[in-house]
Amino acid sequence: MEILLQILFSGCAVGMIYAVIAFGYQLTFATSGTLNFGQGEALAIGALVGLTLSSYLGYWAMIPIVLAFGACYGLFVERVGVRPAMKLKSEGWIMSTIAIGIILKNEAENLWGREDMRFPSPVSEQAFQIAGARVMPMEILVVLGALAMMLGIEFFNRKSIYGKAVVATAVDREAAGLMGVNTGKVISFSYALSCATAAFAGVLIAPLTLVGAGMGASLGLKALAVAIIGGLTSGLGAIVGGLILGLSETATGFFFSTGYKDVPGLLLLLLVLSVKPDGLLGKTLVKKV
Repeated sequence: MEILLQILFSGCAVGMIYAVIAFGYQLTFATSGTLNFGQGEALAIGALVGLTLSSYLGYWAMIPIVLAFGACYGLFVERVGVRPAMKLKSEGWIMSTIAIGIILKNEAENLWGREDMRFPSPVSEQAFQIAGARVMPMEILVVLGALAMMLGIEFFNRKSIYGKAVVATAVDREAAGLMGVNTGKVISFSYALSCATAAFAGVLIAPLTLVGAGMGASLGLKALAVAIIGGLTSGLGAIVGGLILGLSETATGFFFSTGYKDVPGLLLLLLVLSVKPDGLLGKTLVKKV
């Protein structure tokens, strides 16, 4: 029982980080049908900027600045990498977002170096026990922070006029445009929010791992797998997919080897794509003509 609880606590912490990044993928796909393949780099730069600012402002005070920095990066990606391709109705945004991500990673290496760095924890690093399982306070903070971020966005979408414009664009972009919604600004906003959430995920996970310019590559790819497993059209799917992947990785690393921890998630991705391509909670999009 202690082992299962340990896997549960650790897996949920990792899975919620995947869910936050995957939620960002879902935001941009819902409004524009595009994805930012530099999402992992947004996470890395958020962690690095947070590391620098935390030494001057402290952990909590630097979070709003990191969110703003991530949002600005998202606006840049949408303006430079996505909007021109959408106007031409091409798939050029795929390579554009990848290229921007690579450029950002190289710049981060020039500014912060190639060596990984330790991010000081804002809470105690002394583990405590719950029913025999060792839990780090930061793991609890990761889960609570991730849930707060996603619930906040959901509340914004349901209760604010701007959020309802995002939802309308996600449901039917052309119809929303005919009803007076500025869908171009909605797409820009979704990219800003997407990268802001990724940057927030960076400062959440940073105290549990080492921080470096390359930390986002693997996390970004895994989060994309999570978004596909859960369903790119479902916000709840991001949470479900994240928890599934986080728990499967943790269990595999514990019972077998950390060298095999990526295997279950990839096998699940292949299985979902072959059986339910829209994801576990995704909906098939039907375009009326």
